[in-house]
Amino acid sequence: MKKVNVIGTTGSGKSTFSELLANKLNCPYIQMDQLYWQPNWVESTDDAFFPKVRAAVSTDSWILDGNYSRTNDIKWENADTIIWLDFSYLRTFFQLFKRTVIRVLSKQELWLDTGNAESFRRSFMSKKSIFIWFFLNYKKNKAKYAALMNSSNIKHVEFIRLRSPKEADRFLRSMNR
Repeated sequence: MKKVNVIGTTGSGKSTFSELLANKLNCPYIQMDQLYWQPNWVESTDDAFFPKVRAAVSTDSWILDGNYSRTNDIKWENADTIIWLDFSYLRTFFQLFKRTVIRVLSKQELWLDTGNAESFRRSFMSKKSIFIWFFLNYKKNKAKYAALMNSSNIKHVEFIRLRSPKEADRFLRSMNR
């Protein structure tokens, strides 16, 4: 396990899990969101985004957190493992809510030198709210990832589905052996 893409719906804990896994495996940790988002919440074009993804996954080992399904061909060409964090709707919603409130209150910059921080307005009152994204995409993502598990396009990749934080913790602890 040297080239891993951690996937899951918004709020599933991809970043936290990926960073822990990267530390366990002594691999670089890469956030897709950091590659995608430009300063002031400007979205990257595919022409700008795809080369960043290619460069990030061109090394010998990496733990990549994020979905961005339009980059699947790039990410999975040399991936050896996909880990799906498939937690319950309520668990994922509460994780997302807690994370968002903490980020809004702390005003922490999410990705270095972008100035991008979550605000109350953007998070809770905007048409681009992360919660609207969650409500619209949770079930779609679950169906998409379930189908992906059986896809012939990724037969070269080990697909691991973790259904709870406890299962994810057990998996991480097993990396010590």
